[in-house]
Amino acid sequence: MTDSPAKTEIKRMFSAAAKQIRERSAMLSKLDSVGGDGDHGATMVRFMEGLEQSMDAADEKSTSAMLKDAGWSAMDAGGGASSAILGTFVAGMGDVEIGEKLDGRSLAESFHAGLRAVQRQTKARQGDKTMMDALFPAVEALERAALLGRTAGTAMKAAAAAAEQGAFATRQMIARHGRAKSLGERSLGHADPGATSVAILFAAFSSVLEHDEAESRRQLNSIDESESYV
Repeated sequence: MTDSPAKTEIKRMFSAAAKQIRERSAMLSKLDSVGGDGDHGATMVRFMEGLEQSMDAADEKSTSAMLKDAGWSAMDAGGGASSAILGTFVAGMGDVEIGEKLDGRSLAESFHAGLRAVQRQTKARQGDKTMMDALFPAVEALERAALLGRTAGTAMKAAAAAAEQGAFATRQMIARHGRAKSLGERSLGHADPGATSVAILFAAFSSVLEHDEAESRRQLNSIDESESYV
């Protein structure tokens, strides 16, 4: 069974994200050492590798089924609260059917379904200094861009910017959820590792989609130029 363009693109998005997480794992663990065990980077690496392995083995599955299976499989591989939330998010993305091609609307619907699944899983909300402070605004920005008819790449660029801003804003927040909650005001001045991880993921997603759209435009321009000589 040949992968659809949408399925191939999603696999490439998560593969790029896994690469970025591996390269930044030490930084993520350092952030986590402020209020956690200092193992967030290692946990995220295991989680992303679990996603990659599951997606690579999903040859005969639909895009939605691949996401569902990958989310649950990676949750077990990663371990910990972050893996549970992100695994739920990825599995939730599979709650909606994704067509052959990935456009802004289908991307937004899938990511919204993922966020909805996470909101059923955790009591953490924006302002609690968790990954929700990056995840929620990212998905919200993605949906706004999709409603305006933006392409998948343009919509994801907006989502990545919102995730980055959300992660940066956690520096000025007092942790109100999870293990870091016990730090109180001592958590001020440090970005939340979970929110930072989410920002890294969305930045990688954006990079892949923007590259693909730029390449598509280059090919179309090349065709137009060749036709001008006919």
